[in-house]
Amino acid sequence: MTGQRSERSSGYRERNSTADRALDILLLFEDTRLVLTGQEVADQLGVARSTAYRYLQSLVSSGFIEEQRPAGYRLGPRVFELARLARKGIGLSEIARPVMRELVATVGEAVLLTRRTGGTVVCLEREETDHPVRLSYERGHVLPINAGAAALVLLAWASDEEITEVVEQSGLPRFTGATVTDADVLRKRLGEIKAAGVAVTRGELDADVLGVAAPIRDESGGVVAAVSIAALSHRVPDERLPEVARAVEVAAAEISERLAVLES
Repeated sequence: MTGQRSERSSGYRERNSTADRALDILLLFEDTRLVLTGQEVADQLGVARSTAYRYLQSLVSSGFIEEQRPAGYRLGPRVFELARLARKGIGLSEIARPVMRELVATVGEAVLLTRRTGGTVVCLEREETDHPVRLSYERGHVLPINAGAAALVLLAWASDEEITEVVEQSGLPRFTGATVTDADVLRKRLGEIKAAGVAVTRGELDADVLGVAAPIRDESGGVVAAVSIAALSHRVPDERLPEVARAVEVAAAEISERLAVLES
């Protein structure tokens, strides 16, 4: 019995060792090294060439790499299939949240991720600071389309027909004295936002709250969401606005780039 246990234990360790070696080989591939030779693998792993070939043939048989004669070995179809499944399992929130946390650290204000659904806006995620601000924007809340930087930036890239439909459906309700409630004024404002590439609002949804938002785009360039900051107005005076707006735009571009990679 002891001998059997020892044999099974040894075999288990061997299988683990082979798996580790297989992962080591896959991790050798990079942008500057798309093809590997058997000798390169042997040298990198510190094993005999015959041992390296044994590992390589195991990966070939499972489709993780494929032989490209006479050059060597390259990544195989199984890797691409796993990459596709990984991309499929990642949503916008998972892509955006690391970037949102970086933006919180940069500007020191709460960061929101929002998406438009018809004539309303949904808050998907919120990353908080160490000085929380009371806001209408909470995760999962449905909000109006005519108030706040995130809402306006999401509407700015809509077609004229969509904007007309949204205005007719929503009725442009007022939330503060600064809320845009006139359709013509709203259209002019949306044009300015589209030209600037960023929306800035003060007290339009929540009194004394400033918002700065930029669009998140998909692979085709369409606006699919917005990232924004929300802060007490006095914390972001006019002279600080360019810095904050630039940080928001950079974050939006980073999320867009990550989203495009996953969709490609």
